[in-house]
Amino acid sequence: MAEETRTETARGSASGTRSETDSLGTIDIPADRYWGPQTERARRLFRIGTERFPPGLIRAVGLHKWACAEANGRLGELPAELVDPIKQAAQEIADGARDAEFPLPVWQTGSGTQTNMNANEVISNRANEILGQPLGSRKPVHPNDHVNRGQSSNDNFPTMMHIAAAEAVEGRLLPALGRLHAALWQRSEEWAGIVKIGRTHMMDAVPVTLGQEFAAWARQVELGQERLRGVMPRLLSLPQGGTAVGTGLNRHPDFDTAFCEIVAGRSGLAFTPNPNKFEGMGAHDALVELQGVMNVVAVSLNKLGNDIRLLGSGPRSGLAELIVPADGLSSSIMPGKTNPTQAEALTMVCAQVMGNTTTVTIGGAQSFLELNVFKPVIIQAVLQSATLLADAAGSFAENMVAKLEPNHERLAENMAKSLMLVTALNPHIGYDKAVRIGKKALAENLTLRDAAQQLGFVSPEDFDRWVRPEQMVAPGASLGD
Repeated sequence: MAEETRTETARGSASGTRSETDSLGTIDIPADRYWGPQTERARRLFRIGTERFPPGLIRAVGLHKWACAEANGRLGELPAELVDPIKQAAQEIADGARDAEFPLPVWQTGSGTQTNMNANEVISNRANEILGQPLGSRKPVHPNDHVNRGQSSNDNFPTMMHIAAAEAVEGRLLPALGRLHAALWQRSEEWAGIVKIGRTHMMDAVPVTLGQEFAAWARQVELGQERLRGVMPRLLSLPQGGTAVGTGLNRHPDFDTAFCEIVAGRSGLAFTPNPNKFEGMGAHDALVELQGVMNVVAVSLNKLGNDIRLLGSGPRSGLAELIVPADGLSSSIMPGKTNPTQAEALTMVCAQVMGNTTTVTIGGAQSFLELNVFKPVIIQAVLQSATLLADAAGSFAENMVAKLEPNHERLAENMAKSLMLVTALNPHIGYDKAVRIGKKALAENLTLRDAAQQLGFVSPEDFDRWVRPEQMVAPGASLGD
């Protein structure tokens, strides 16, 4: 049979294909591809959309299969001579050298079975090639018997999901948010002494400092980081070892522990066996939680983008309290027009992440008995959210926050015109008299100082002592003389 298969392979190569036989019959496969019959059948069957799994998941596939081979080798479940070729083939996947060998769309069986079999076939073919055998030989390394030893797609794929998500959060999203937090916090310290008008309901309010505004945004980002770190223990709990339904049928009793120790050592993340494999396979609450946290981060970053966009509106007819950096991009018709492109890119990313939250929520709800069957779309949305948030946060930190400048002239002008400075008079003359001062100033286009004097409520000297914007940005500052 092996000789027959090799003959078919050689004959197929001349015509650009090779023929392989599995339990469903014979099928032609592109001669230069490492995938096998199951992948080829799925490739023809699921011609849906253009979405493919991102490199982060494919890396997790390779890391996962490497750890499985190593664990099975240690436990005596794989012939010793097959362990290294399987690991070498898996490492090539983890290194990104075999991304083109994963042609299947996200839209496949809800367990991710086709992608798991895709990995089994690619690794089997490559390992056999390393051992001097032709593609399609399925000997001595078999995709199911050896590469998939002690495993099922039902515990493999969710484990790959957790590995990919944890690496995306720890390796990309948290560092990017760290850079954004640092940039915002630096601005908050640099501009702590710049007093400006605050706004509530989009209307003039009492003074704040520009530093206080930036510190608020920095705190939002910091809390987002804390929330992400909070979900990590659930992501690091892996369902590997549950095999088909959670019982662990057909695997070594110590396989789950060995696997987690190995993948933890390879990734630098503290992965542990999920003590209840049924939970880890039948539901994906940890990934729903992660997406929910990323939704909070998106809400925070959306406010940041919108606030800076508003404060930088102008340059002459808007608020114009911040000078938005000119990034070299301009209007196609209005010469020299500078737009808040980074804010718009950031907030569009936030919109996508919010939409992904709906997808992941619905996907997480599609858990029936021992298996959730929306795994591929869940991890697709989660990884897209993590990647987009990381990229957008890093870009906004570098290309917007670090290049912003305060418009000192406009800040002073807006402060001088504010009627809400009258609030400082409340402790001295009472709310009702302060209201009359403010209304008179607005109606007659007077300064608050002149209105207060004309009404006879406050002398110019007392007004100058009590209404000092720089002393109105902390508790109790307006109470003293």
